[in-house]
Amino acid sequence: MTVFVCAGCDAVLSAPVSQVALPVHAHQKWGNGVLLPVLMESGTYAVDPDPWGPPWRRWSEVGEDEAAARGVFAPVYALSYGAPGAIVVAPGDTRGTVLIPDRCGGHCCGLTGGDGPNLACERCGRAVATRIDDCSLWQAVWFAPDAVRALPADGPAAGPSGWEAAAIRERPGPPPVDQSGQWSPQWEAAAGAGLAHLLAASSGTPLNVPGGLLRDLFGRPLDVLLPGGAPARTVAPAGPGLPVADPAPDIVLVPRHPRTGDPWQPPGTARAVPLPAEVWASLAFPRERLPVPASGGLPDGVLRDDPPPLRPWRPLWPDQQIFLDTLARLPAVRQPWLRGIYDRVRGHSYPHLF
Repeated sequence: MTVFVCAGCDAVLSAPVSQVALPVHAHQKWGNGVLLPVLMESGTYAVDPDPWGPPWRRWSEVGEDEAAARGVFAPVYALSYGAPGAIVVAPGDTRGTVLIPDRCGGHCCGLTGGDGPNLACERCGRAVATRIDDCSLWQAVWFAPDAVRALPADGPAAGPSGWEAAAIRERPGPPPVDQSGQWSPQWEAAAGAGLAHLLAASSGTPLNVPGGLLRDLFGRPLDVLLPGGAPARTVAPAGPGLPVADPAPDIVLVPRHPRTGDPWQPPGTARAVPLPAEVWASLAFPRERLPVPASGGLPDGVLRDDPPPLRPWRPLWPDQQIFLDTLARLPAVRQPWLRGIYDRVRGHSYPHLF
């Protein structure tokens, strides 16, 4: 367990927290005026290895070579020149902070952090963090990496780091579809990032995606963005708890470890596409979820029809901005065919492309 303290006066600024992987939807903007919940589970924190937040510089000021040195290989509207390594926690896990009144700007219903850090250490007044809680943004507090220090803290031991012990199959994740038939924003974020990696792994050739939830996730976008025809490369989940497929697929969807964020490494020569562990588990071990508690069970292979299973009212639209941000950071995007897809999605009215 870790506790974060002010780098200026050592005042405690967080509850004891343990590190987990950065959620793929950490910087997602979803919907219009939607009040999204808290990003991080209570008692956890994550670190963003990439710069994020002000100051920002436009692509035209930076240039292709400098952007590539910062890990961005395709044009973006602006690059962050903030410090990498920001630490995100749930707002309820902060301690000893106060709002900075002249930095409380937002777009609609709350704070966006556009004015820079808006939380100060209550003891010494040092700006230490940014609270974000505006509509369409995930609620979070981001500690500036140069404003805090991490110290060991008493608390329960961190979970195991091994793949089998992580019990990924049993991790409760968000259902793909809610009771209103709306796709989960976490799933749209995972689809956006996964689609970028799938396209890079495809080398521009057709992909054969099996039916079911996996087809819902990637089928339509791949049909639009990649050529049709045969032969097509095969795609299937692979990871802990799954038998080795024979014949082996050309591309495998693998989980990121829920604690470390490292992708599971498949045996053989298949190219791996990482997905959030909870999304991967739903694809690898599909099961119907009930919207209300129920007792008893049904035989394997029999689906419950009362209450009816949750179904979406529209196709899933991979999150456009997460797709573009992910693809822009893959060196493969410099290949002309993939750069053409990037420019097409970036310049197209979305989600009508799919």
